[in-house]
Formats: sequence, C-alpha cells, structure tokens
Amino acid sequence: MAPIADSRQQFDEIPTVVGIFSAFGLVFSVSLFAWICCQRKSSKSNKTPPYKFVHVLKGVDIYPENLNSKKKFGADDKSEAKNKSAMPKNSLHLDLEKRDLNGNFPKTTTKMQGSPDPENSSPKHFAERKKDSVSPDSLKSITSLSSEDKQDKLGTLFFSLEYNFEKKAFVVNIKEARGLPAMDEQSMTSDPYIKMTILPEKKHKVKTRVLRKTLDPAFDETFTFYGIPYSQIQDLTLHFMVLSFDRFSRDDVIGEVLIPLAGIELSEGRLLMDREIIKRNVRKSSGRGELLVSLCYQSTTNTLTVVVLKARHLPKSDVSGLSDPYVKVNLYHSKKRISKKKTHVKKCTPNAVFNELFVFDIPCEGLDDISIEFLVLDSDRGSRNEVIGRLTLGSSEEGTGGEHWKEICEYPRRQIAKWHMLCDG
Repeated sequence: MAPIADSRQQFDEIPTVVGIFSAFGLVFSVSLFAWICCQRKSSKSNKTPPYKFVHVLKGVDIYPENLNSKKKFGADDKSEAKNKSAMPKNSLHLDLEKRDLNGNFPKTTTKMQGSPDPENSSPKHFAERKKDSVSPDSLKSITSLSSEDKQDKLGTLFFSLEYNFEKKAFVVNIKEARGLPAMDEQSMTSDPYIKMTILPEKKHKVKTRVLRKTLDPAFDETFTFYGIPYSQIQDLTLHFMVLSFDRFSRDDVIGEVLIPLAGIELSEGRLLMDREIIKRNVRKSSGRGELLVSLCYQSTTNTLTVVVLKARHLPKSDVSGLSDPYVKVNLYHSKKRISKKKTHVKKCTPNAVFNELFVFDIPCEGLDDISIEFLVLDSDRGSRNEVIGRLTLGSSEEGTGGEHWKEICEYPRRQIAKWHMLCDG
C-alpha cells in the first residue's frame, strides 16, 4: 500500500510544479513584451521623420526642397547649436503668423548682387577683338561705387557677333553673364537663362538652356540665323532678356539688353562685346490695343469675379493679317500663380467681344497680396501662341491698373469696369 500512496503523492505534486513554471513563464513573457515595446518606442522617437513632403493649401503647392542639409529634420545637436549661434533668434521659430502661404518669412534681406570682375576673364576673350573695352579710369569708378549704386547693378552680359558671308548667316554666340542678382532669397542664387529676339520683325526667337543655382552662368551657346543679307544687318536690333527660372510660378525677369546693330562692322571677323544688364522697360504702346475688364470683390464669400468684356485696336499678325485673339487670366498670390482661366478664341478680328465671366477664390483675407494678369494672345495652331499685349491689376501697379484695383477694394460687392491700354508682352 506504501508504493501506491507515494505514487498518488507524486501525481498531486505535478500540478503544483506546472503552475509554478507557468507563472514564471507568464512573468517572463510579460517582461519581454514590455521591453520590446519600450525599445520600439525609443527607436521611433529617435528616428528622423521623412524630409520631402508636399502640402497643398488652397491650390498652393509648398515644396521645401530648397532647404540645405543643415536645416533638415533630425540634425545633430552640434549642427543645431551652430545654426542657432549663426542665425538670428527668431529665424528658426515656426511662427505661422509671420509666414506667408508658402511657409516663408517676409522679405527682410536685400538682394545681393555681384559686379563683373574683369580680372577673371578667360584668355580667349582677350584673344578676340573687343568693342567698348573698360578703361582704367572706369575701373576705378566702378570700384568706388557706393552700396546704393551696387544694388542697382544687374550684372554684365558677354556675347560675340559674326557674319558668315559664304552661308549668308548671322551668328550670335551668348558666352556668359556675370554678377547677376539673386532672385531666390532663401538660397541666395538664381536659375538664369536668356531669351534673344531679333527686332523689329520678331521672327527669330531663341533661348539658352537653364543653368541651376549660379550668379555667373557660362552658357557658350551659338545661334545661327540663315537668310539674312549683310545689307540688312544695320537695320536690326538684338534684344536679350535675362530671366530666372521658377518652377512654381512665372519666371522672374532679371533685366534686358538692347543692341542696335547700326554702325557695327562685322566684315573684319568676330566681334566680342559686353553690355550692362538694365532693368526691363515695360513699354506701353497704343499699337498693342486696349482691353475692357470688369471686377467685383465679394468680401462675404472672399471671391473675386472677373469679366473679360471686349478688346479693341489689336495689332495685325505678321503673316495672316488679322489675329485670332483670346485672353488668358492668371491669379497671383504673393507672386505665386494659384489659378488660371482663359476665354474662347475669336477668329480674325482686331475688335473682339468676349463677355466671359470667371470667379476666383481668394486664399487670404483682403486683396493686399493678390494681383491678376491678363494676357491677350494670338491663337496659332502651327506654332506657339504669341502674346499680343499684357495687363496687370494689383495694389503695387501704377496707372490705371492700380487705380482700378483701389476702387474694387474700396467698394466691395460693386462691379467696376474700365478700359486699359495693353503693354508690350
């Protein structure tokens, strides 16, 4: 009977042992799970969040891709300390009230503009014949310019002209530009390119490639124009337009250079020239025609109603005679285009009647940072549509454009119509 009692006692002890091991296993599992959760939480807190992102706010795209590596999220403490010591205290605070729709702070710095350095000219520039070279006296005057004069400098354009008598071709080589102003105040640089047109007929239009993030672009691009007799060279004028590419809105105009070819001898070979880039002259011309538009600002719904009514005295096109006009309407907020509309094309008429209404949602309270642009274009299926004339209305505009804008701001909910002279596009 004793062995039977011992076996029963052993069977009674088995559940107790199993319970003890189960309790230890449960405690170990809970501890391991809690440790894993803590490790994951700490790794998530230390992990750098994604840098590239896109945020759409009422039709405005915000791409913070122009920040340098020091401003990326998750930077180390040393770089952050250096940035805080080198930059103003308020420059890194995310104060949304002081930012515009694009997340940028208001403009507080003046544009840094370089000046041409004649000592850094390449050797081939001196090997060629140069016109209007800089004298030592002028160099002294340039170096003694005041800060205000330097701010007005828009840089220097270097190019060469040549005529090929065998091929009866006019050759223009756009070499480089120096000392351009910075159009992007965040990166303090520009993305320049050049458009060139031969006036007065505007038949020949070319442009260079865009060079990224530079104030001294070296293009070195040659454009050859065939079928221009040498006897007509004296009657032509070269128009260079220097621009900075902007992927989010209309490209910024840096300046222009006008070169009348009267008196310039190209029979002796290639001629190297350089000219100062000057501020663009928006030439108003009665030959561009007029546009009648009506605007009304609804303060309750924060909308702007635009009615394109009529156009008159539009110029004739070069080939087909009468133009086929239509109007493109662009709405800008802080120089960023946020909406665009266009009318139907009116066939073969210098006096077009559109009577088309467009309603724009305003992404801010009031019209202080809003402007609207009207582009009258000539529809051409065979080539690119040519701009006949341009009109801009806004608080910063002069003449009738500023007066019309002031009236619609002072008298909301009232439709106000005015005729405006079109500017040269």
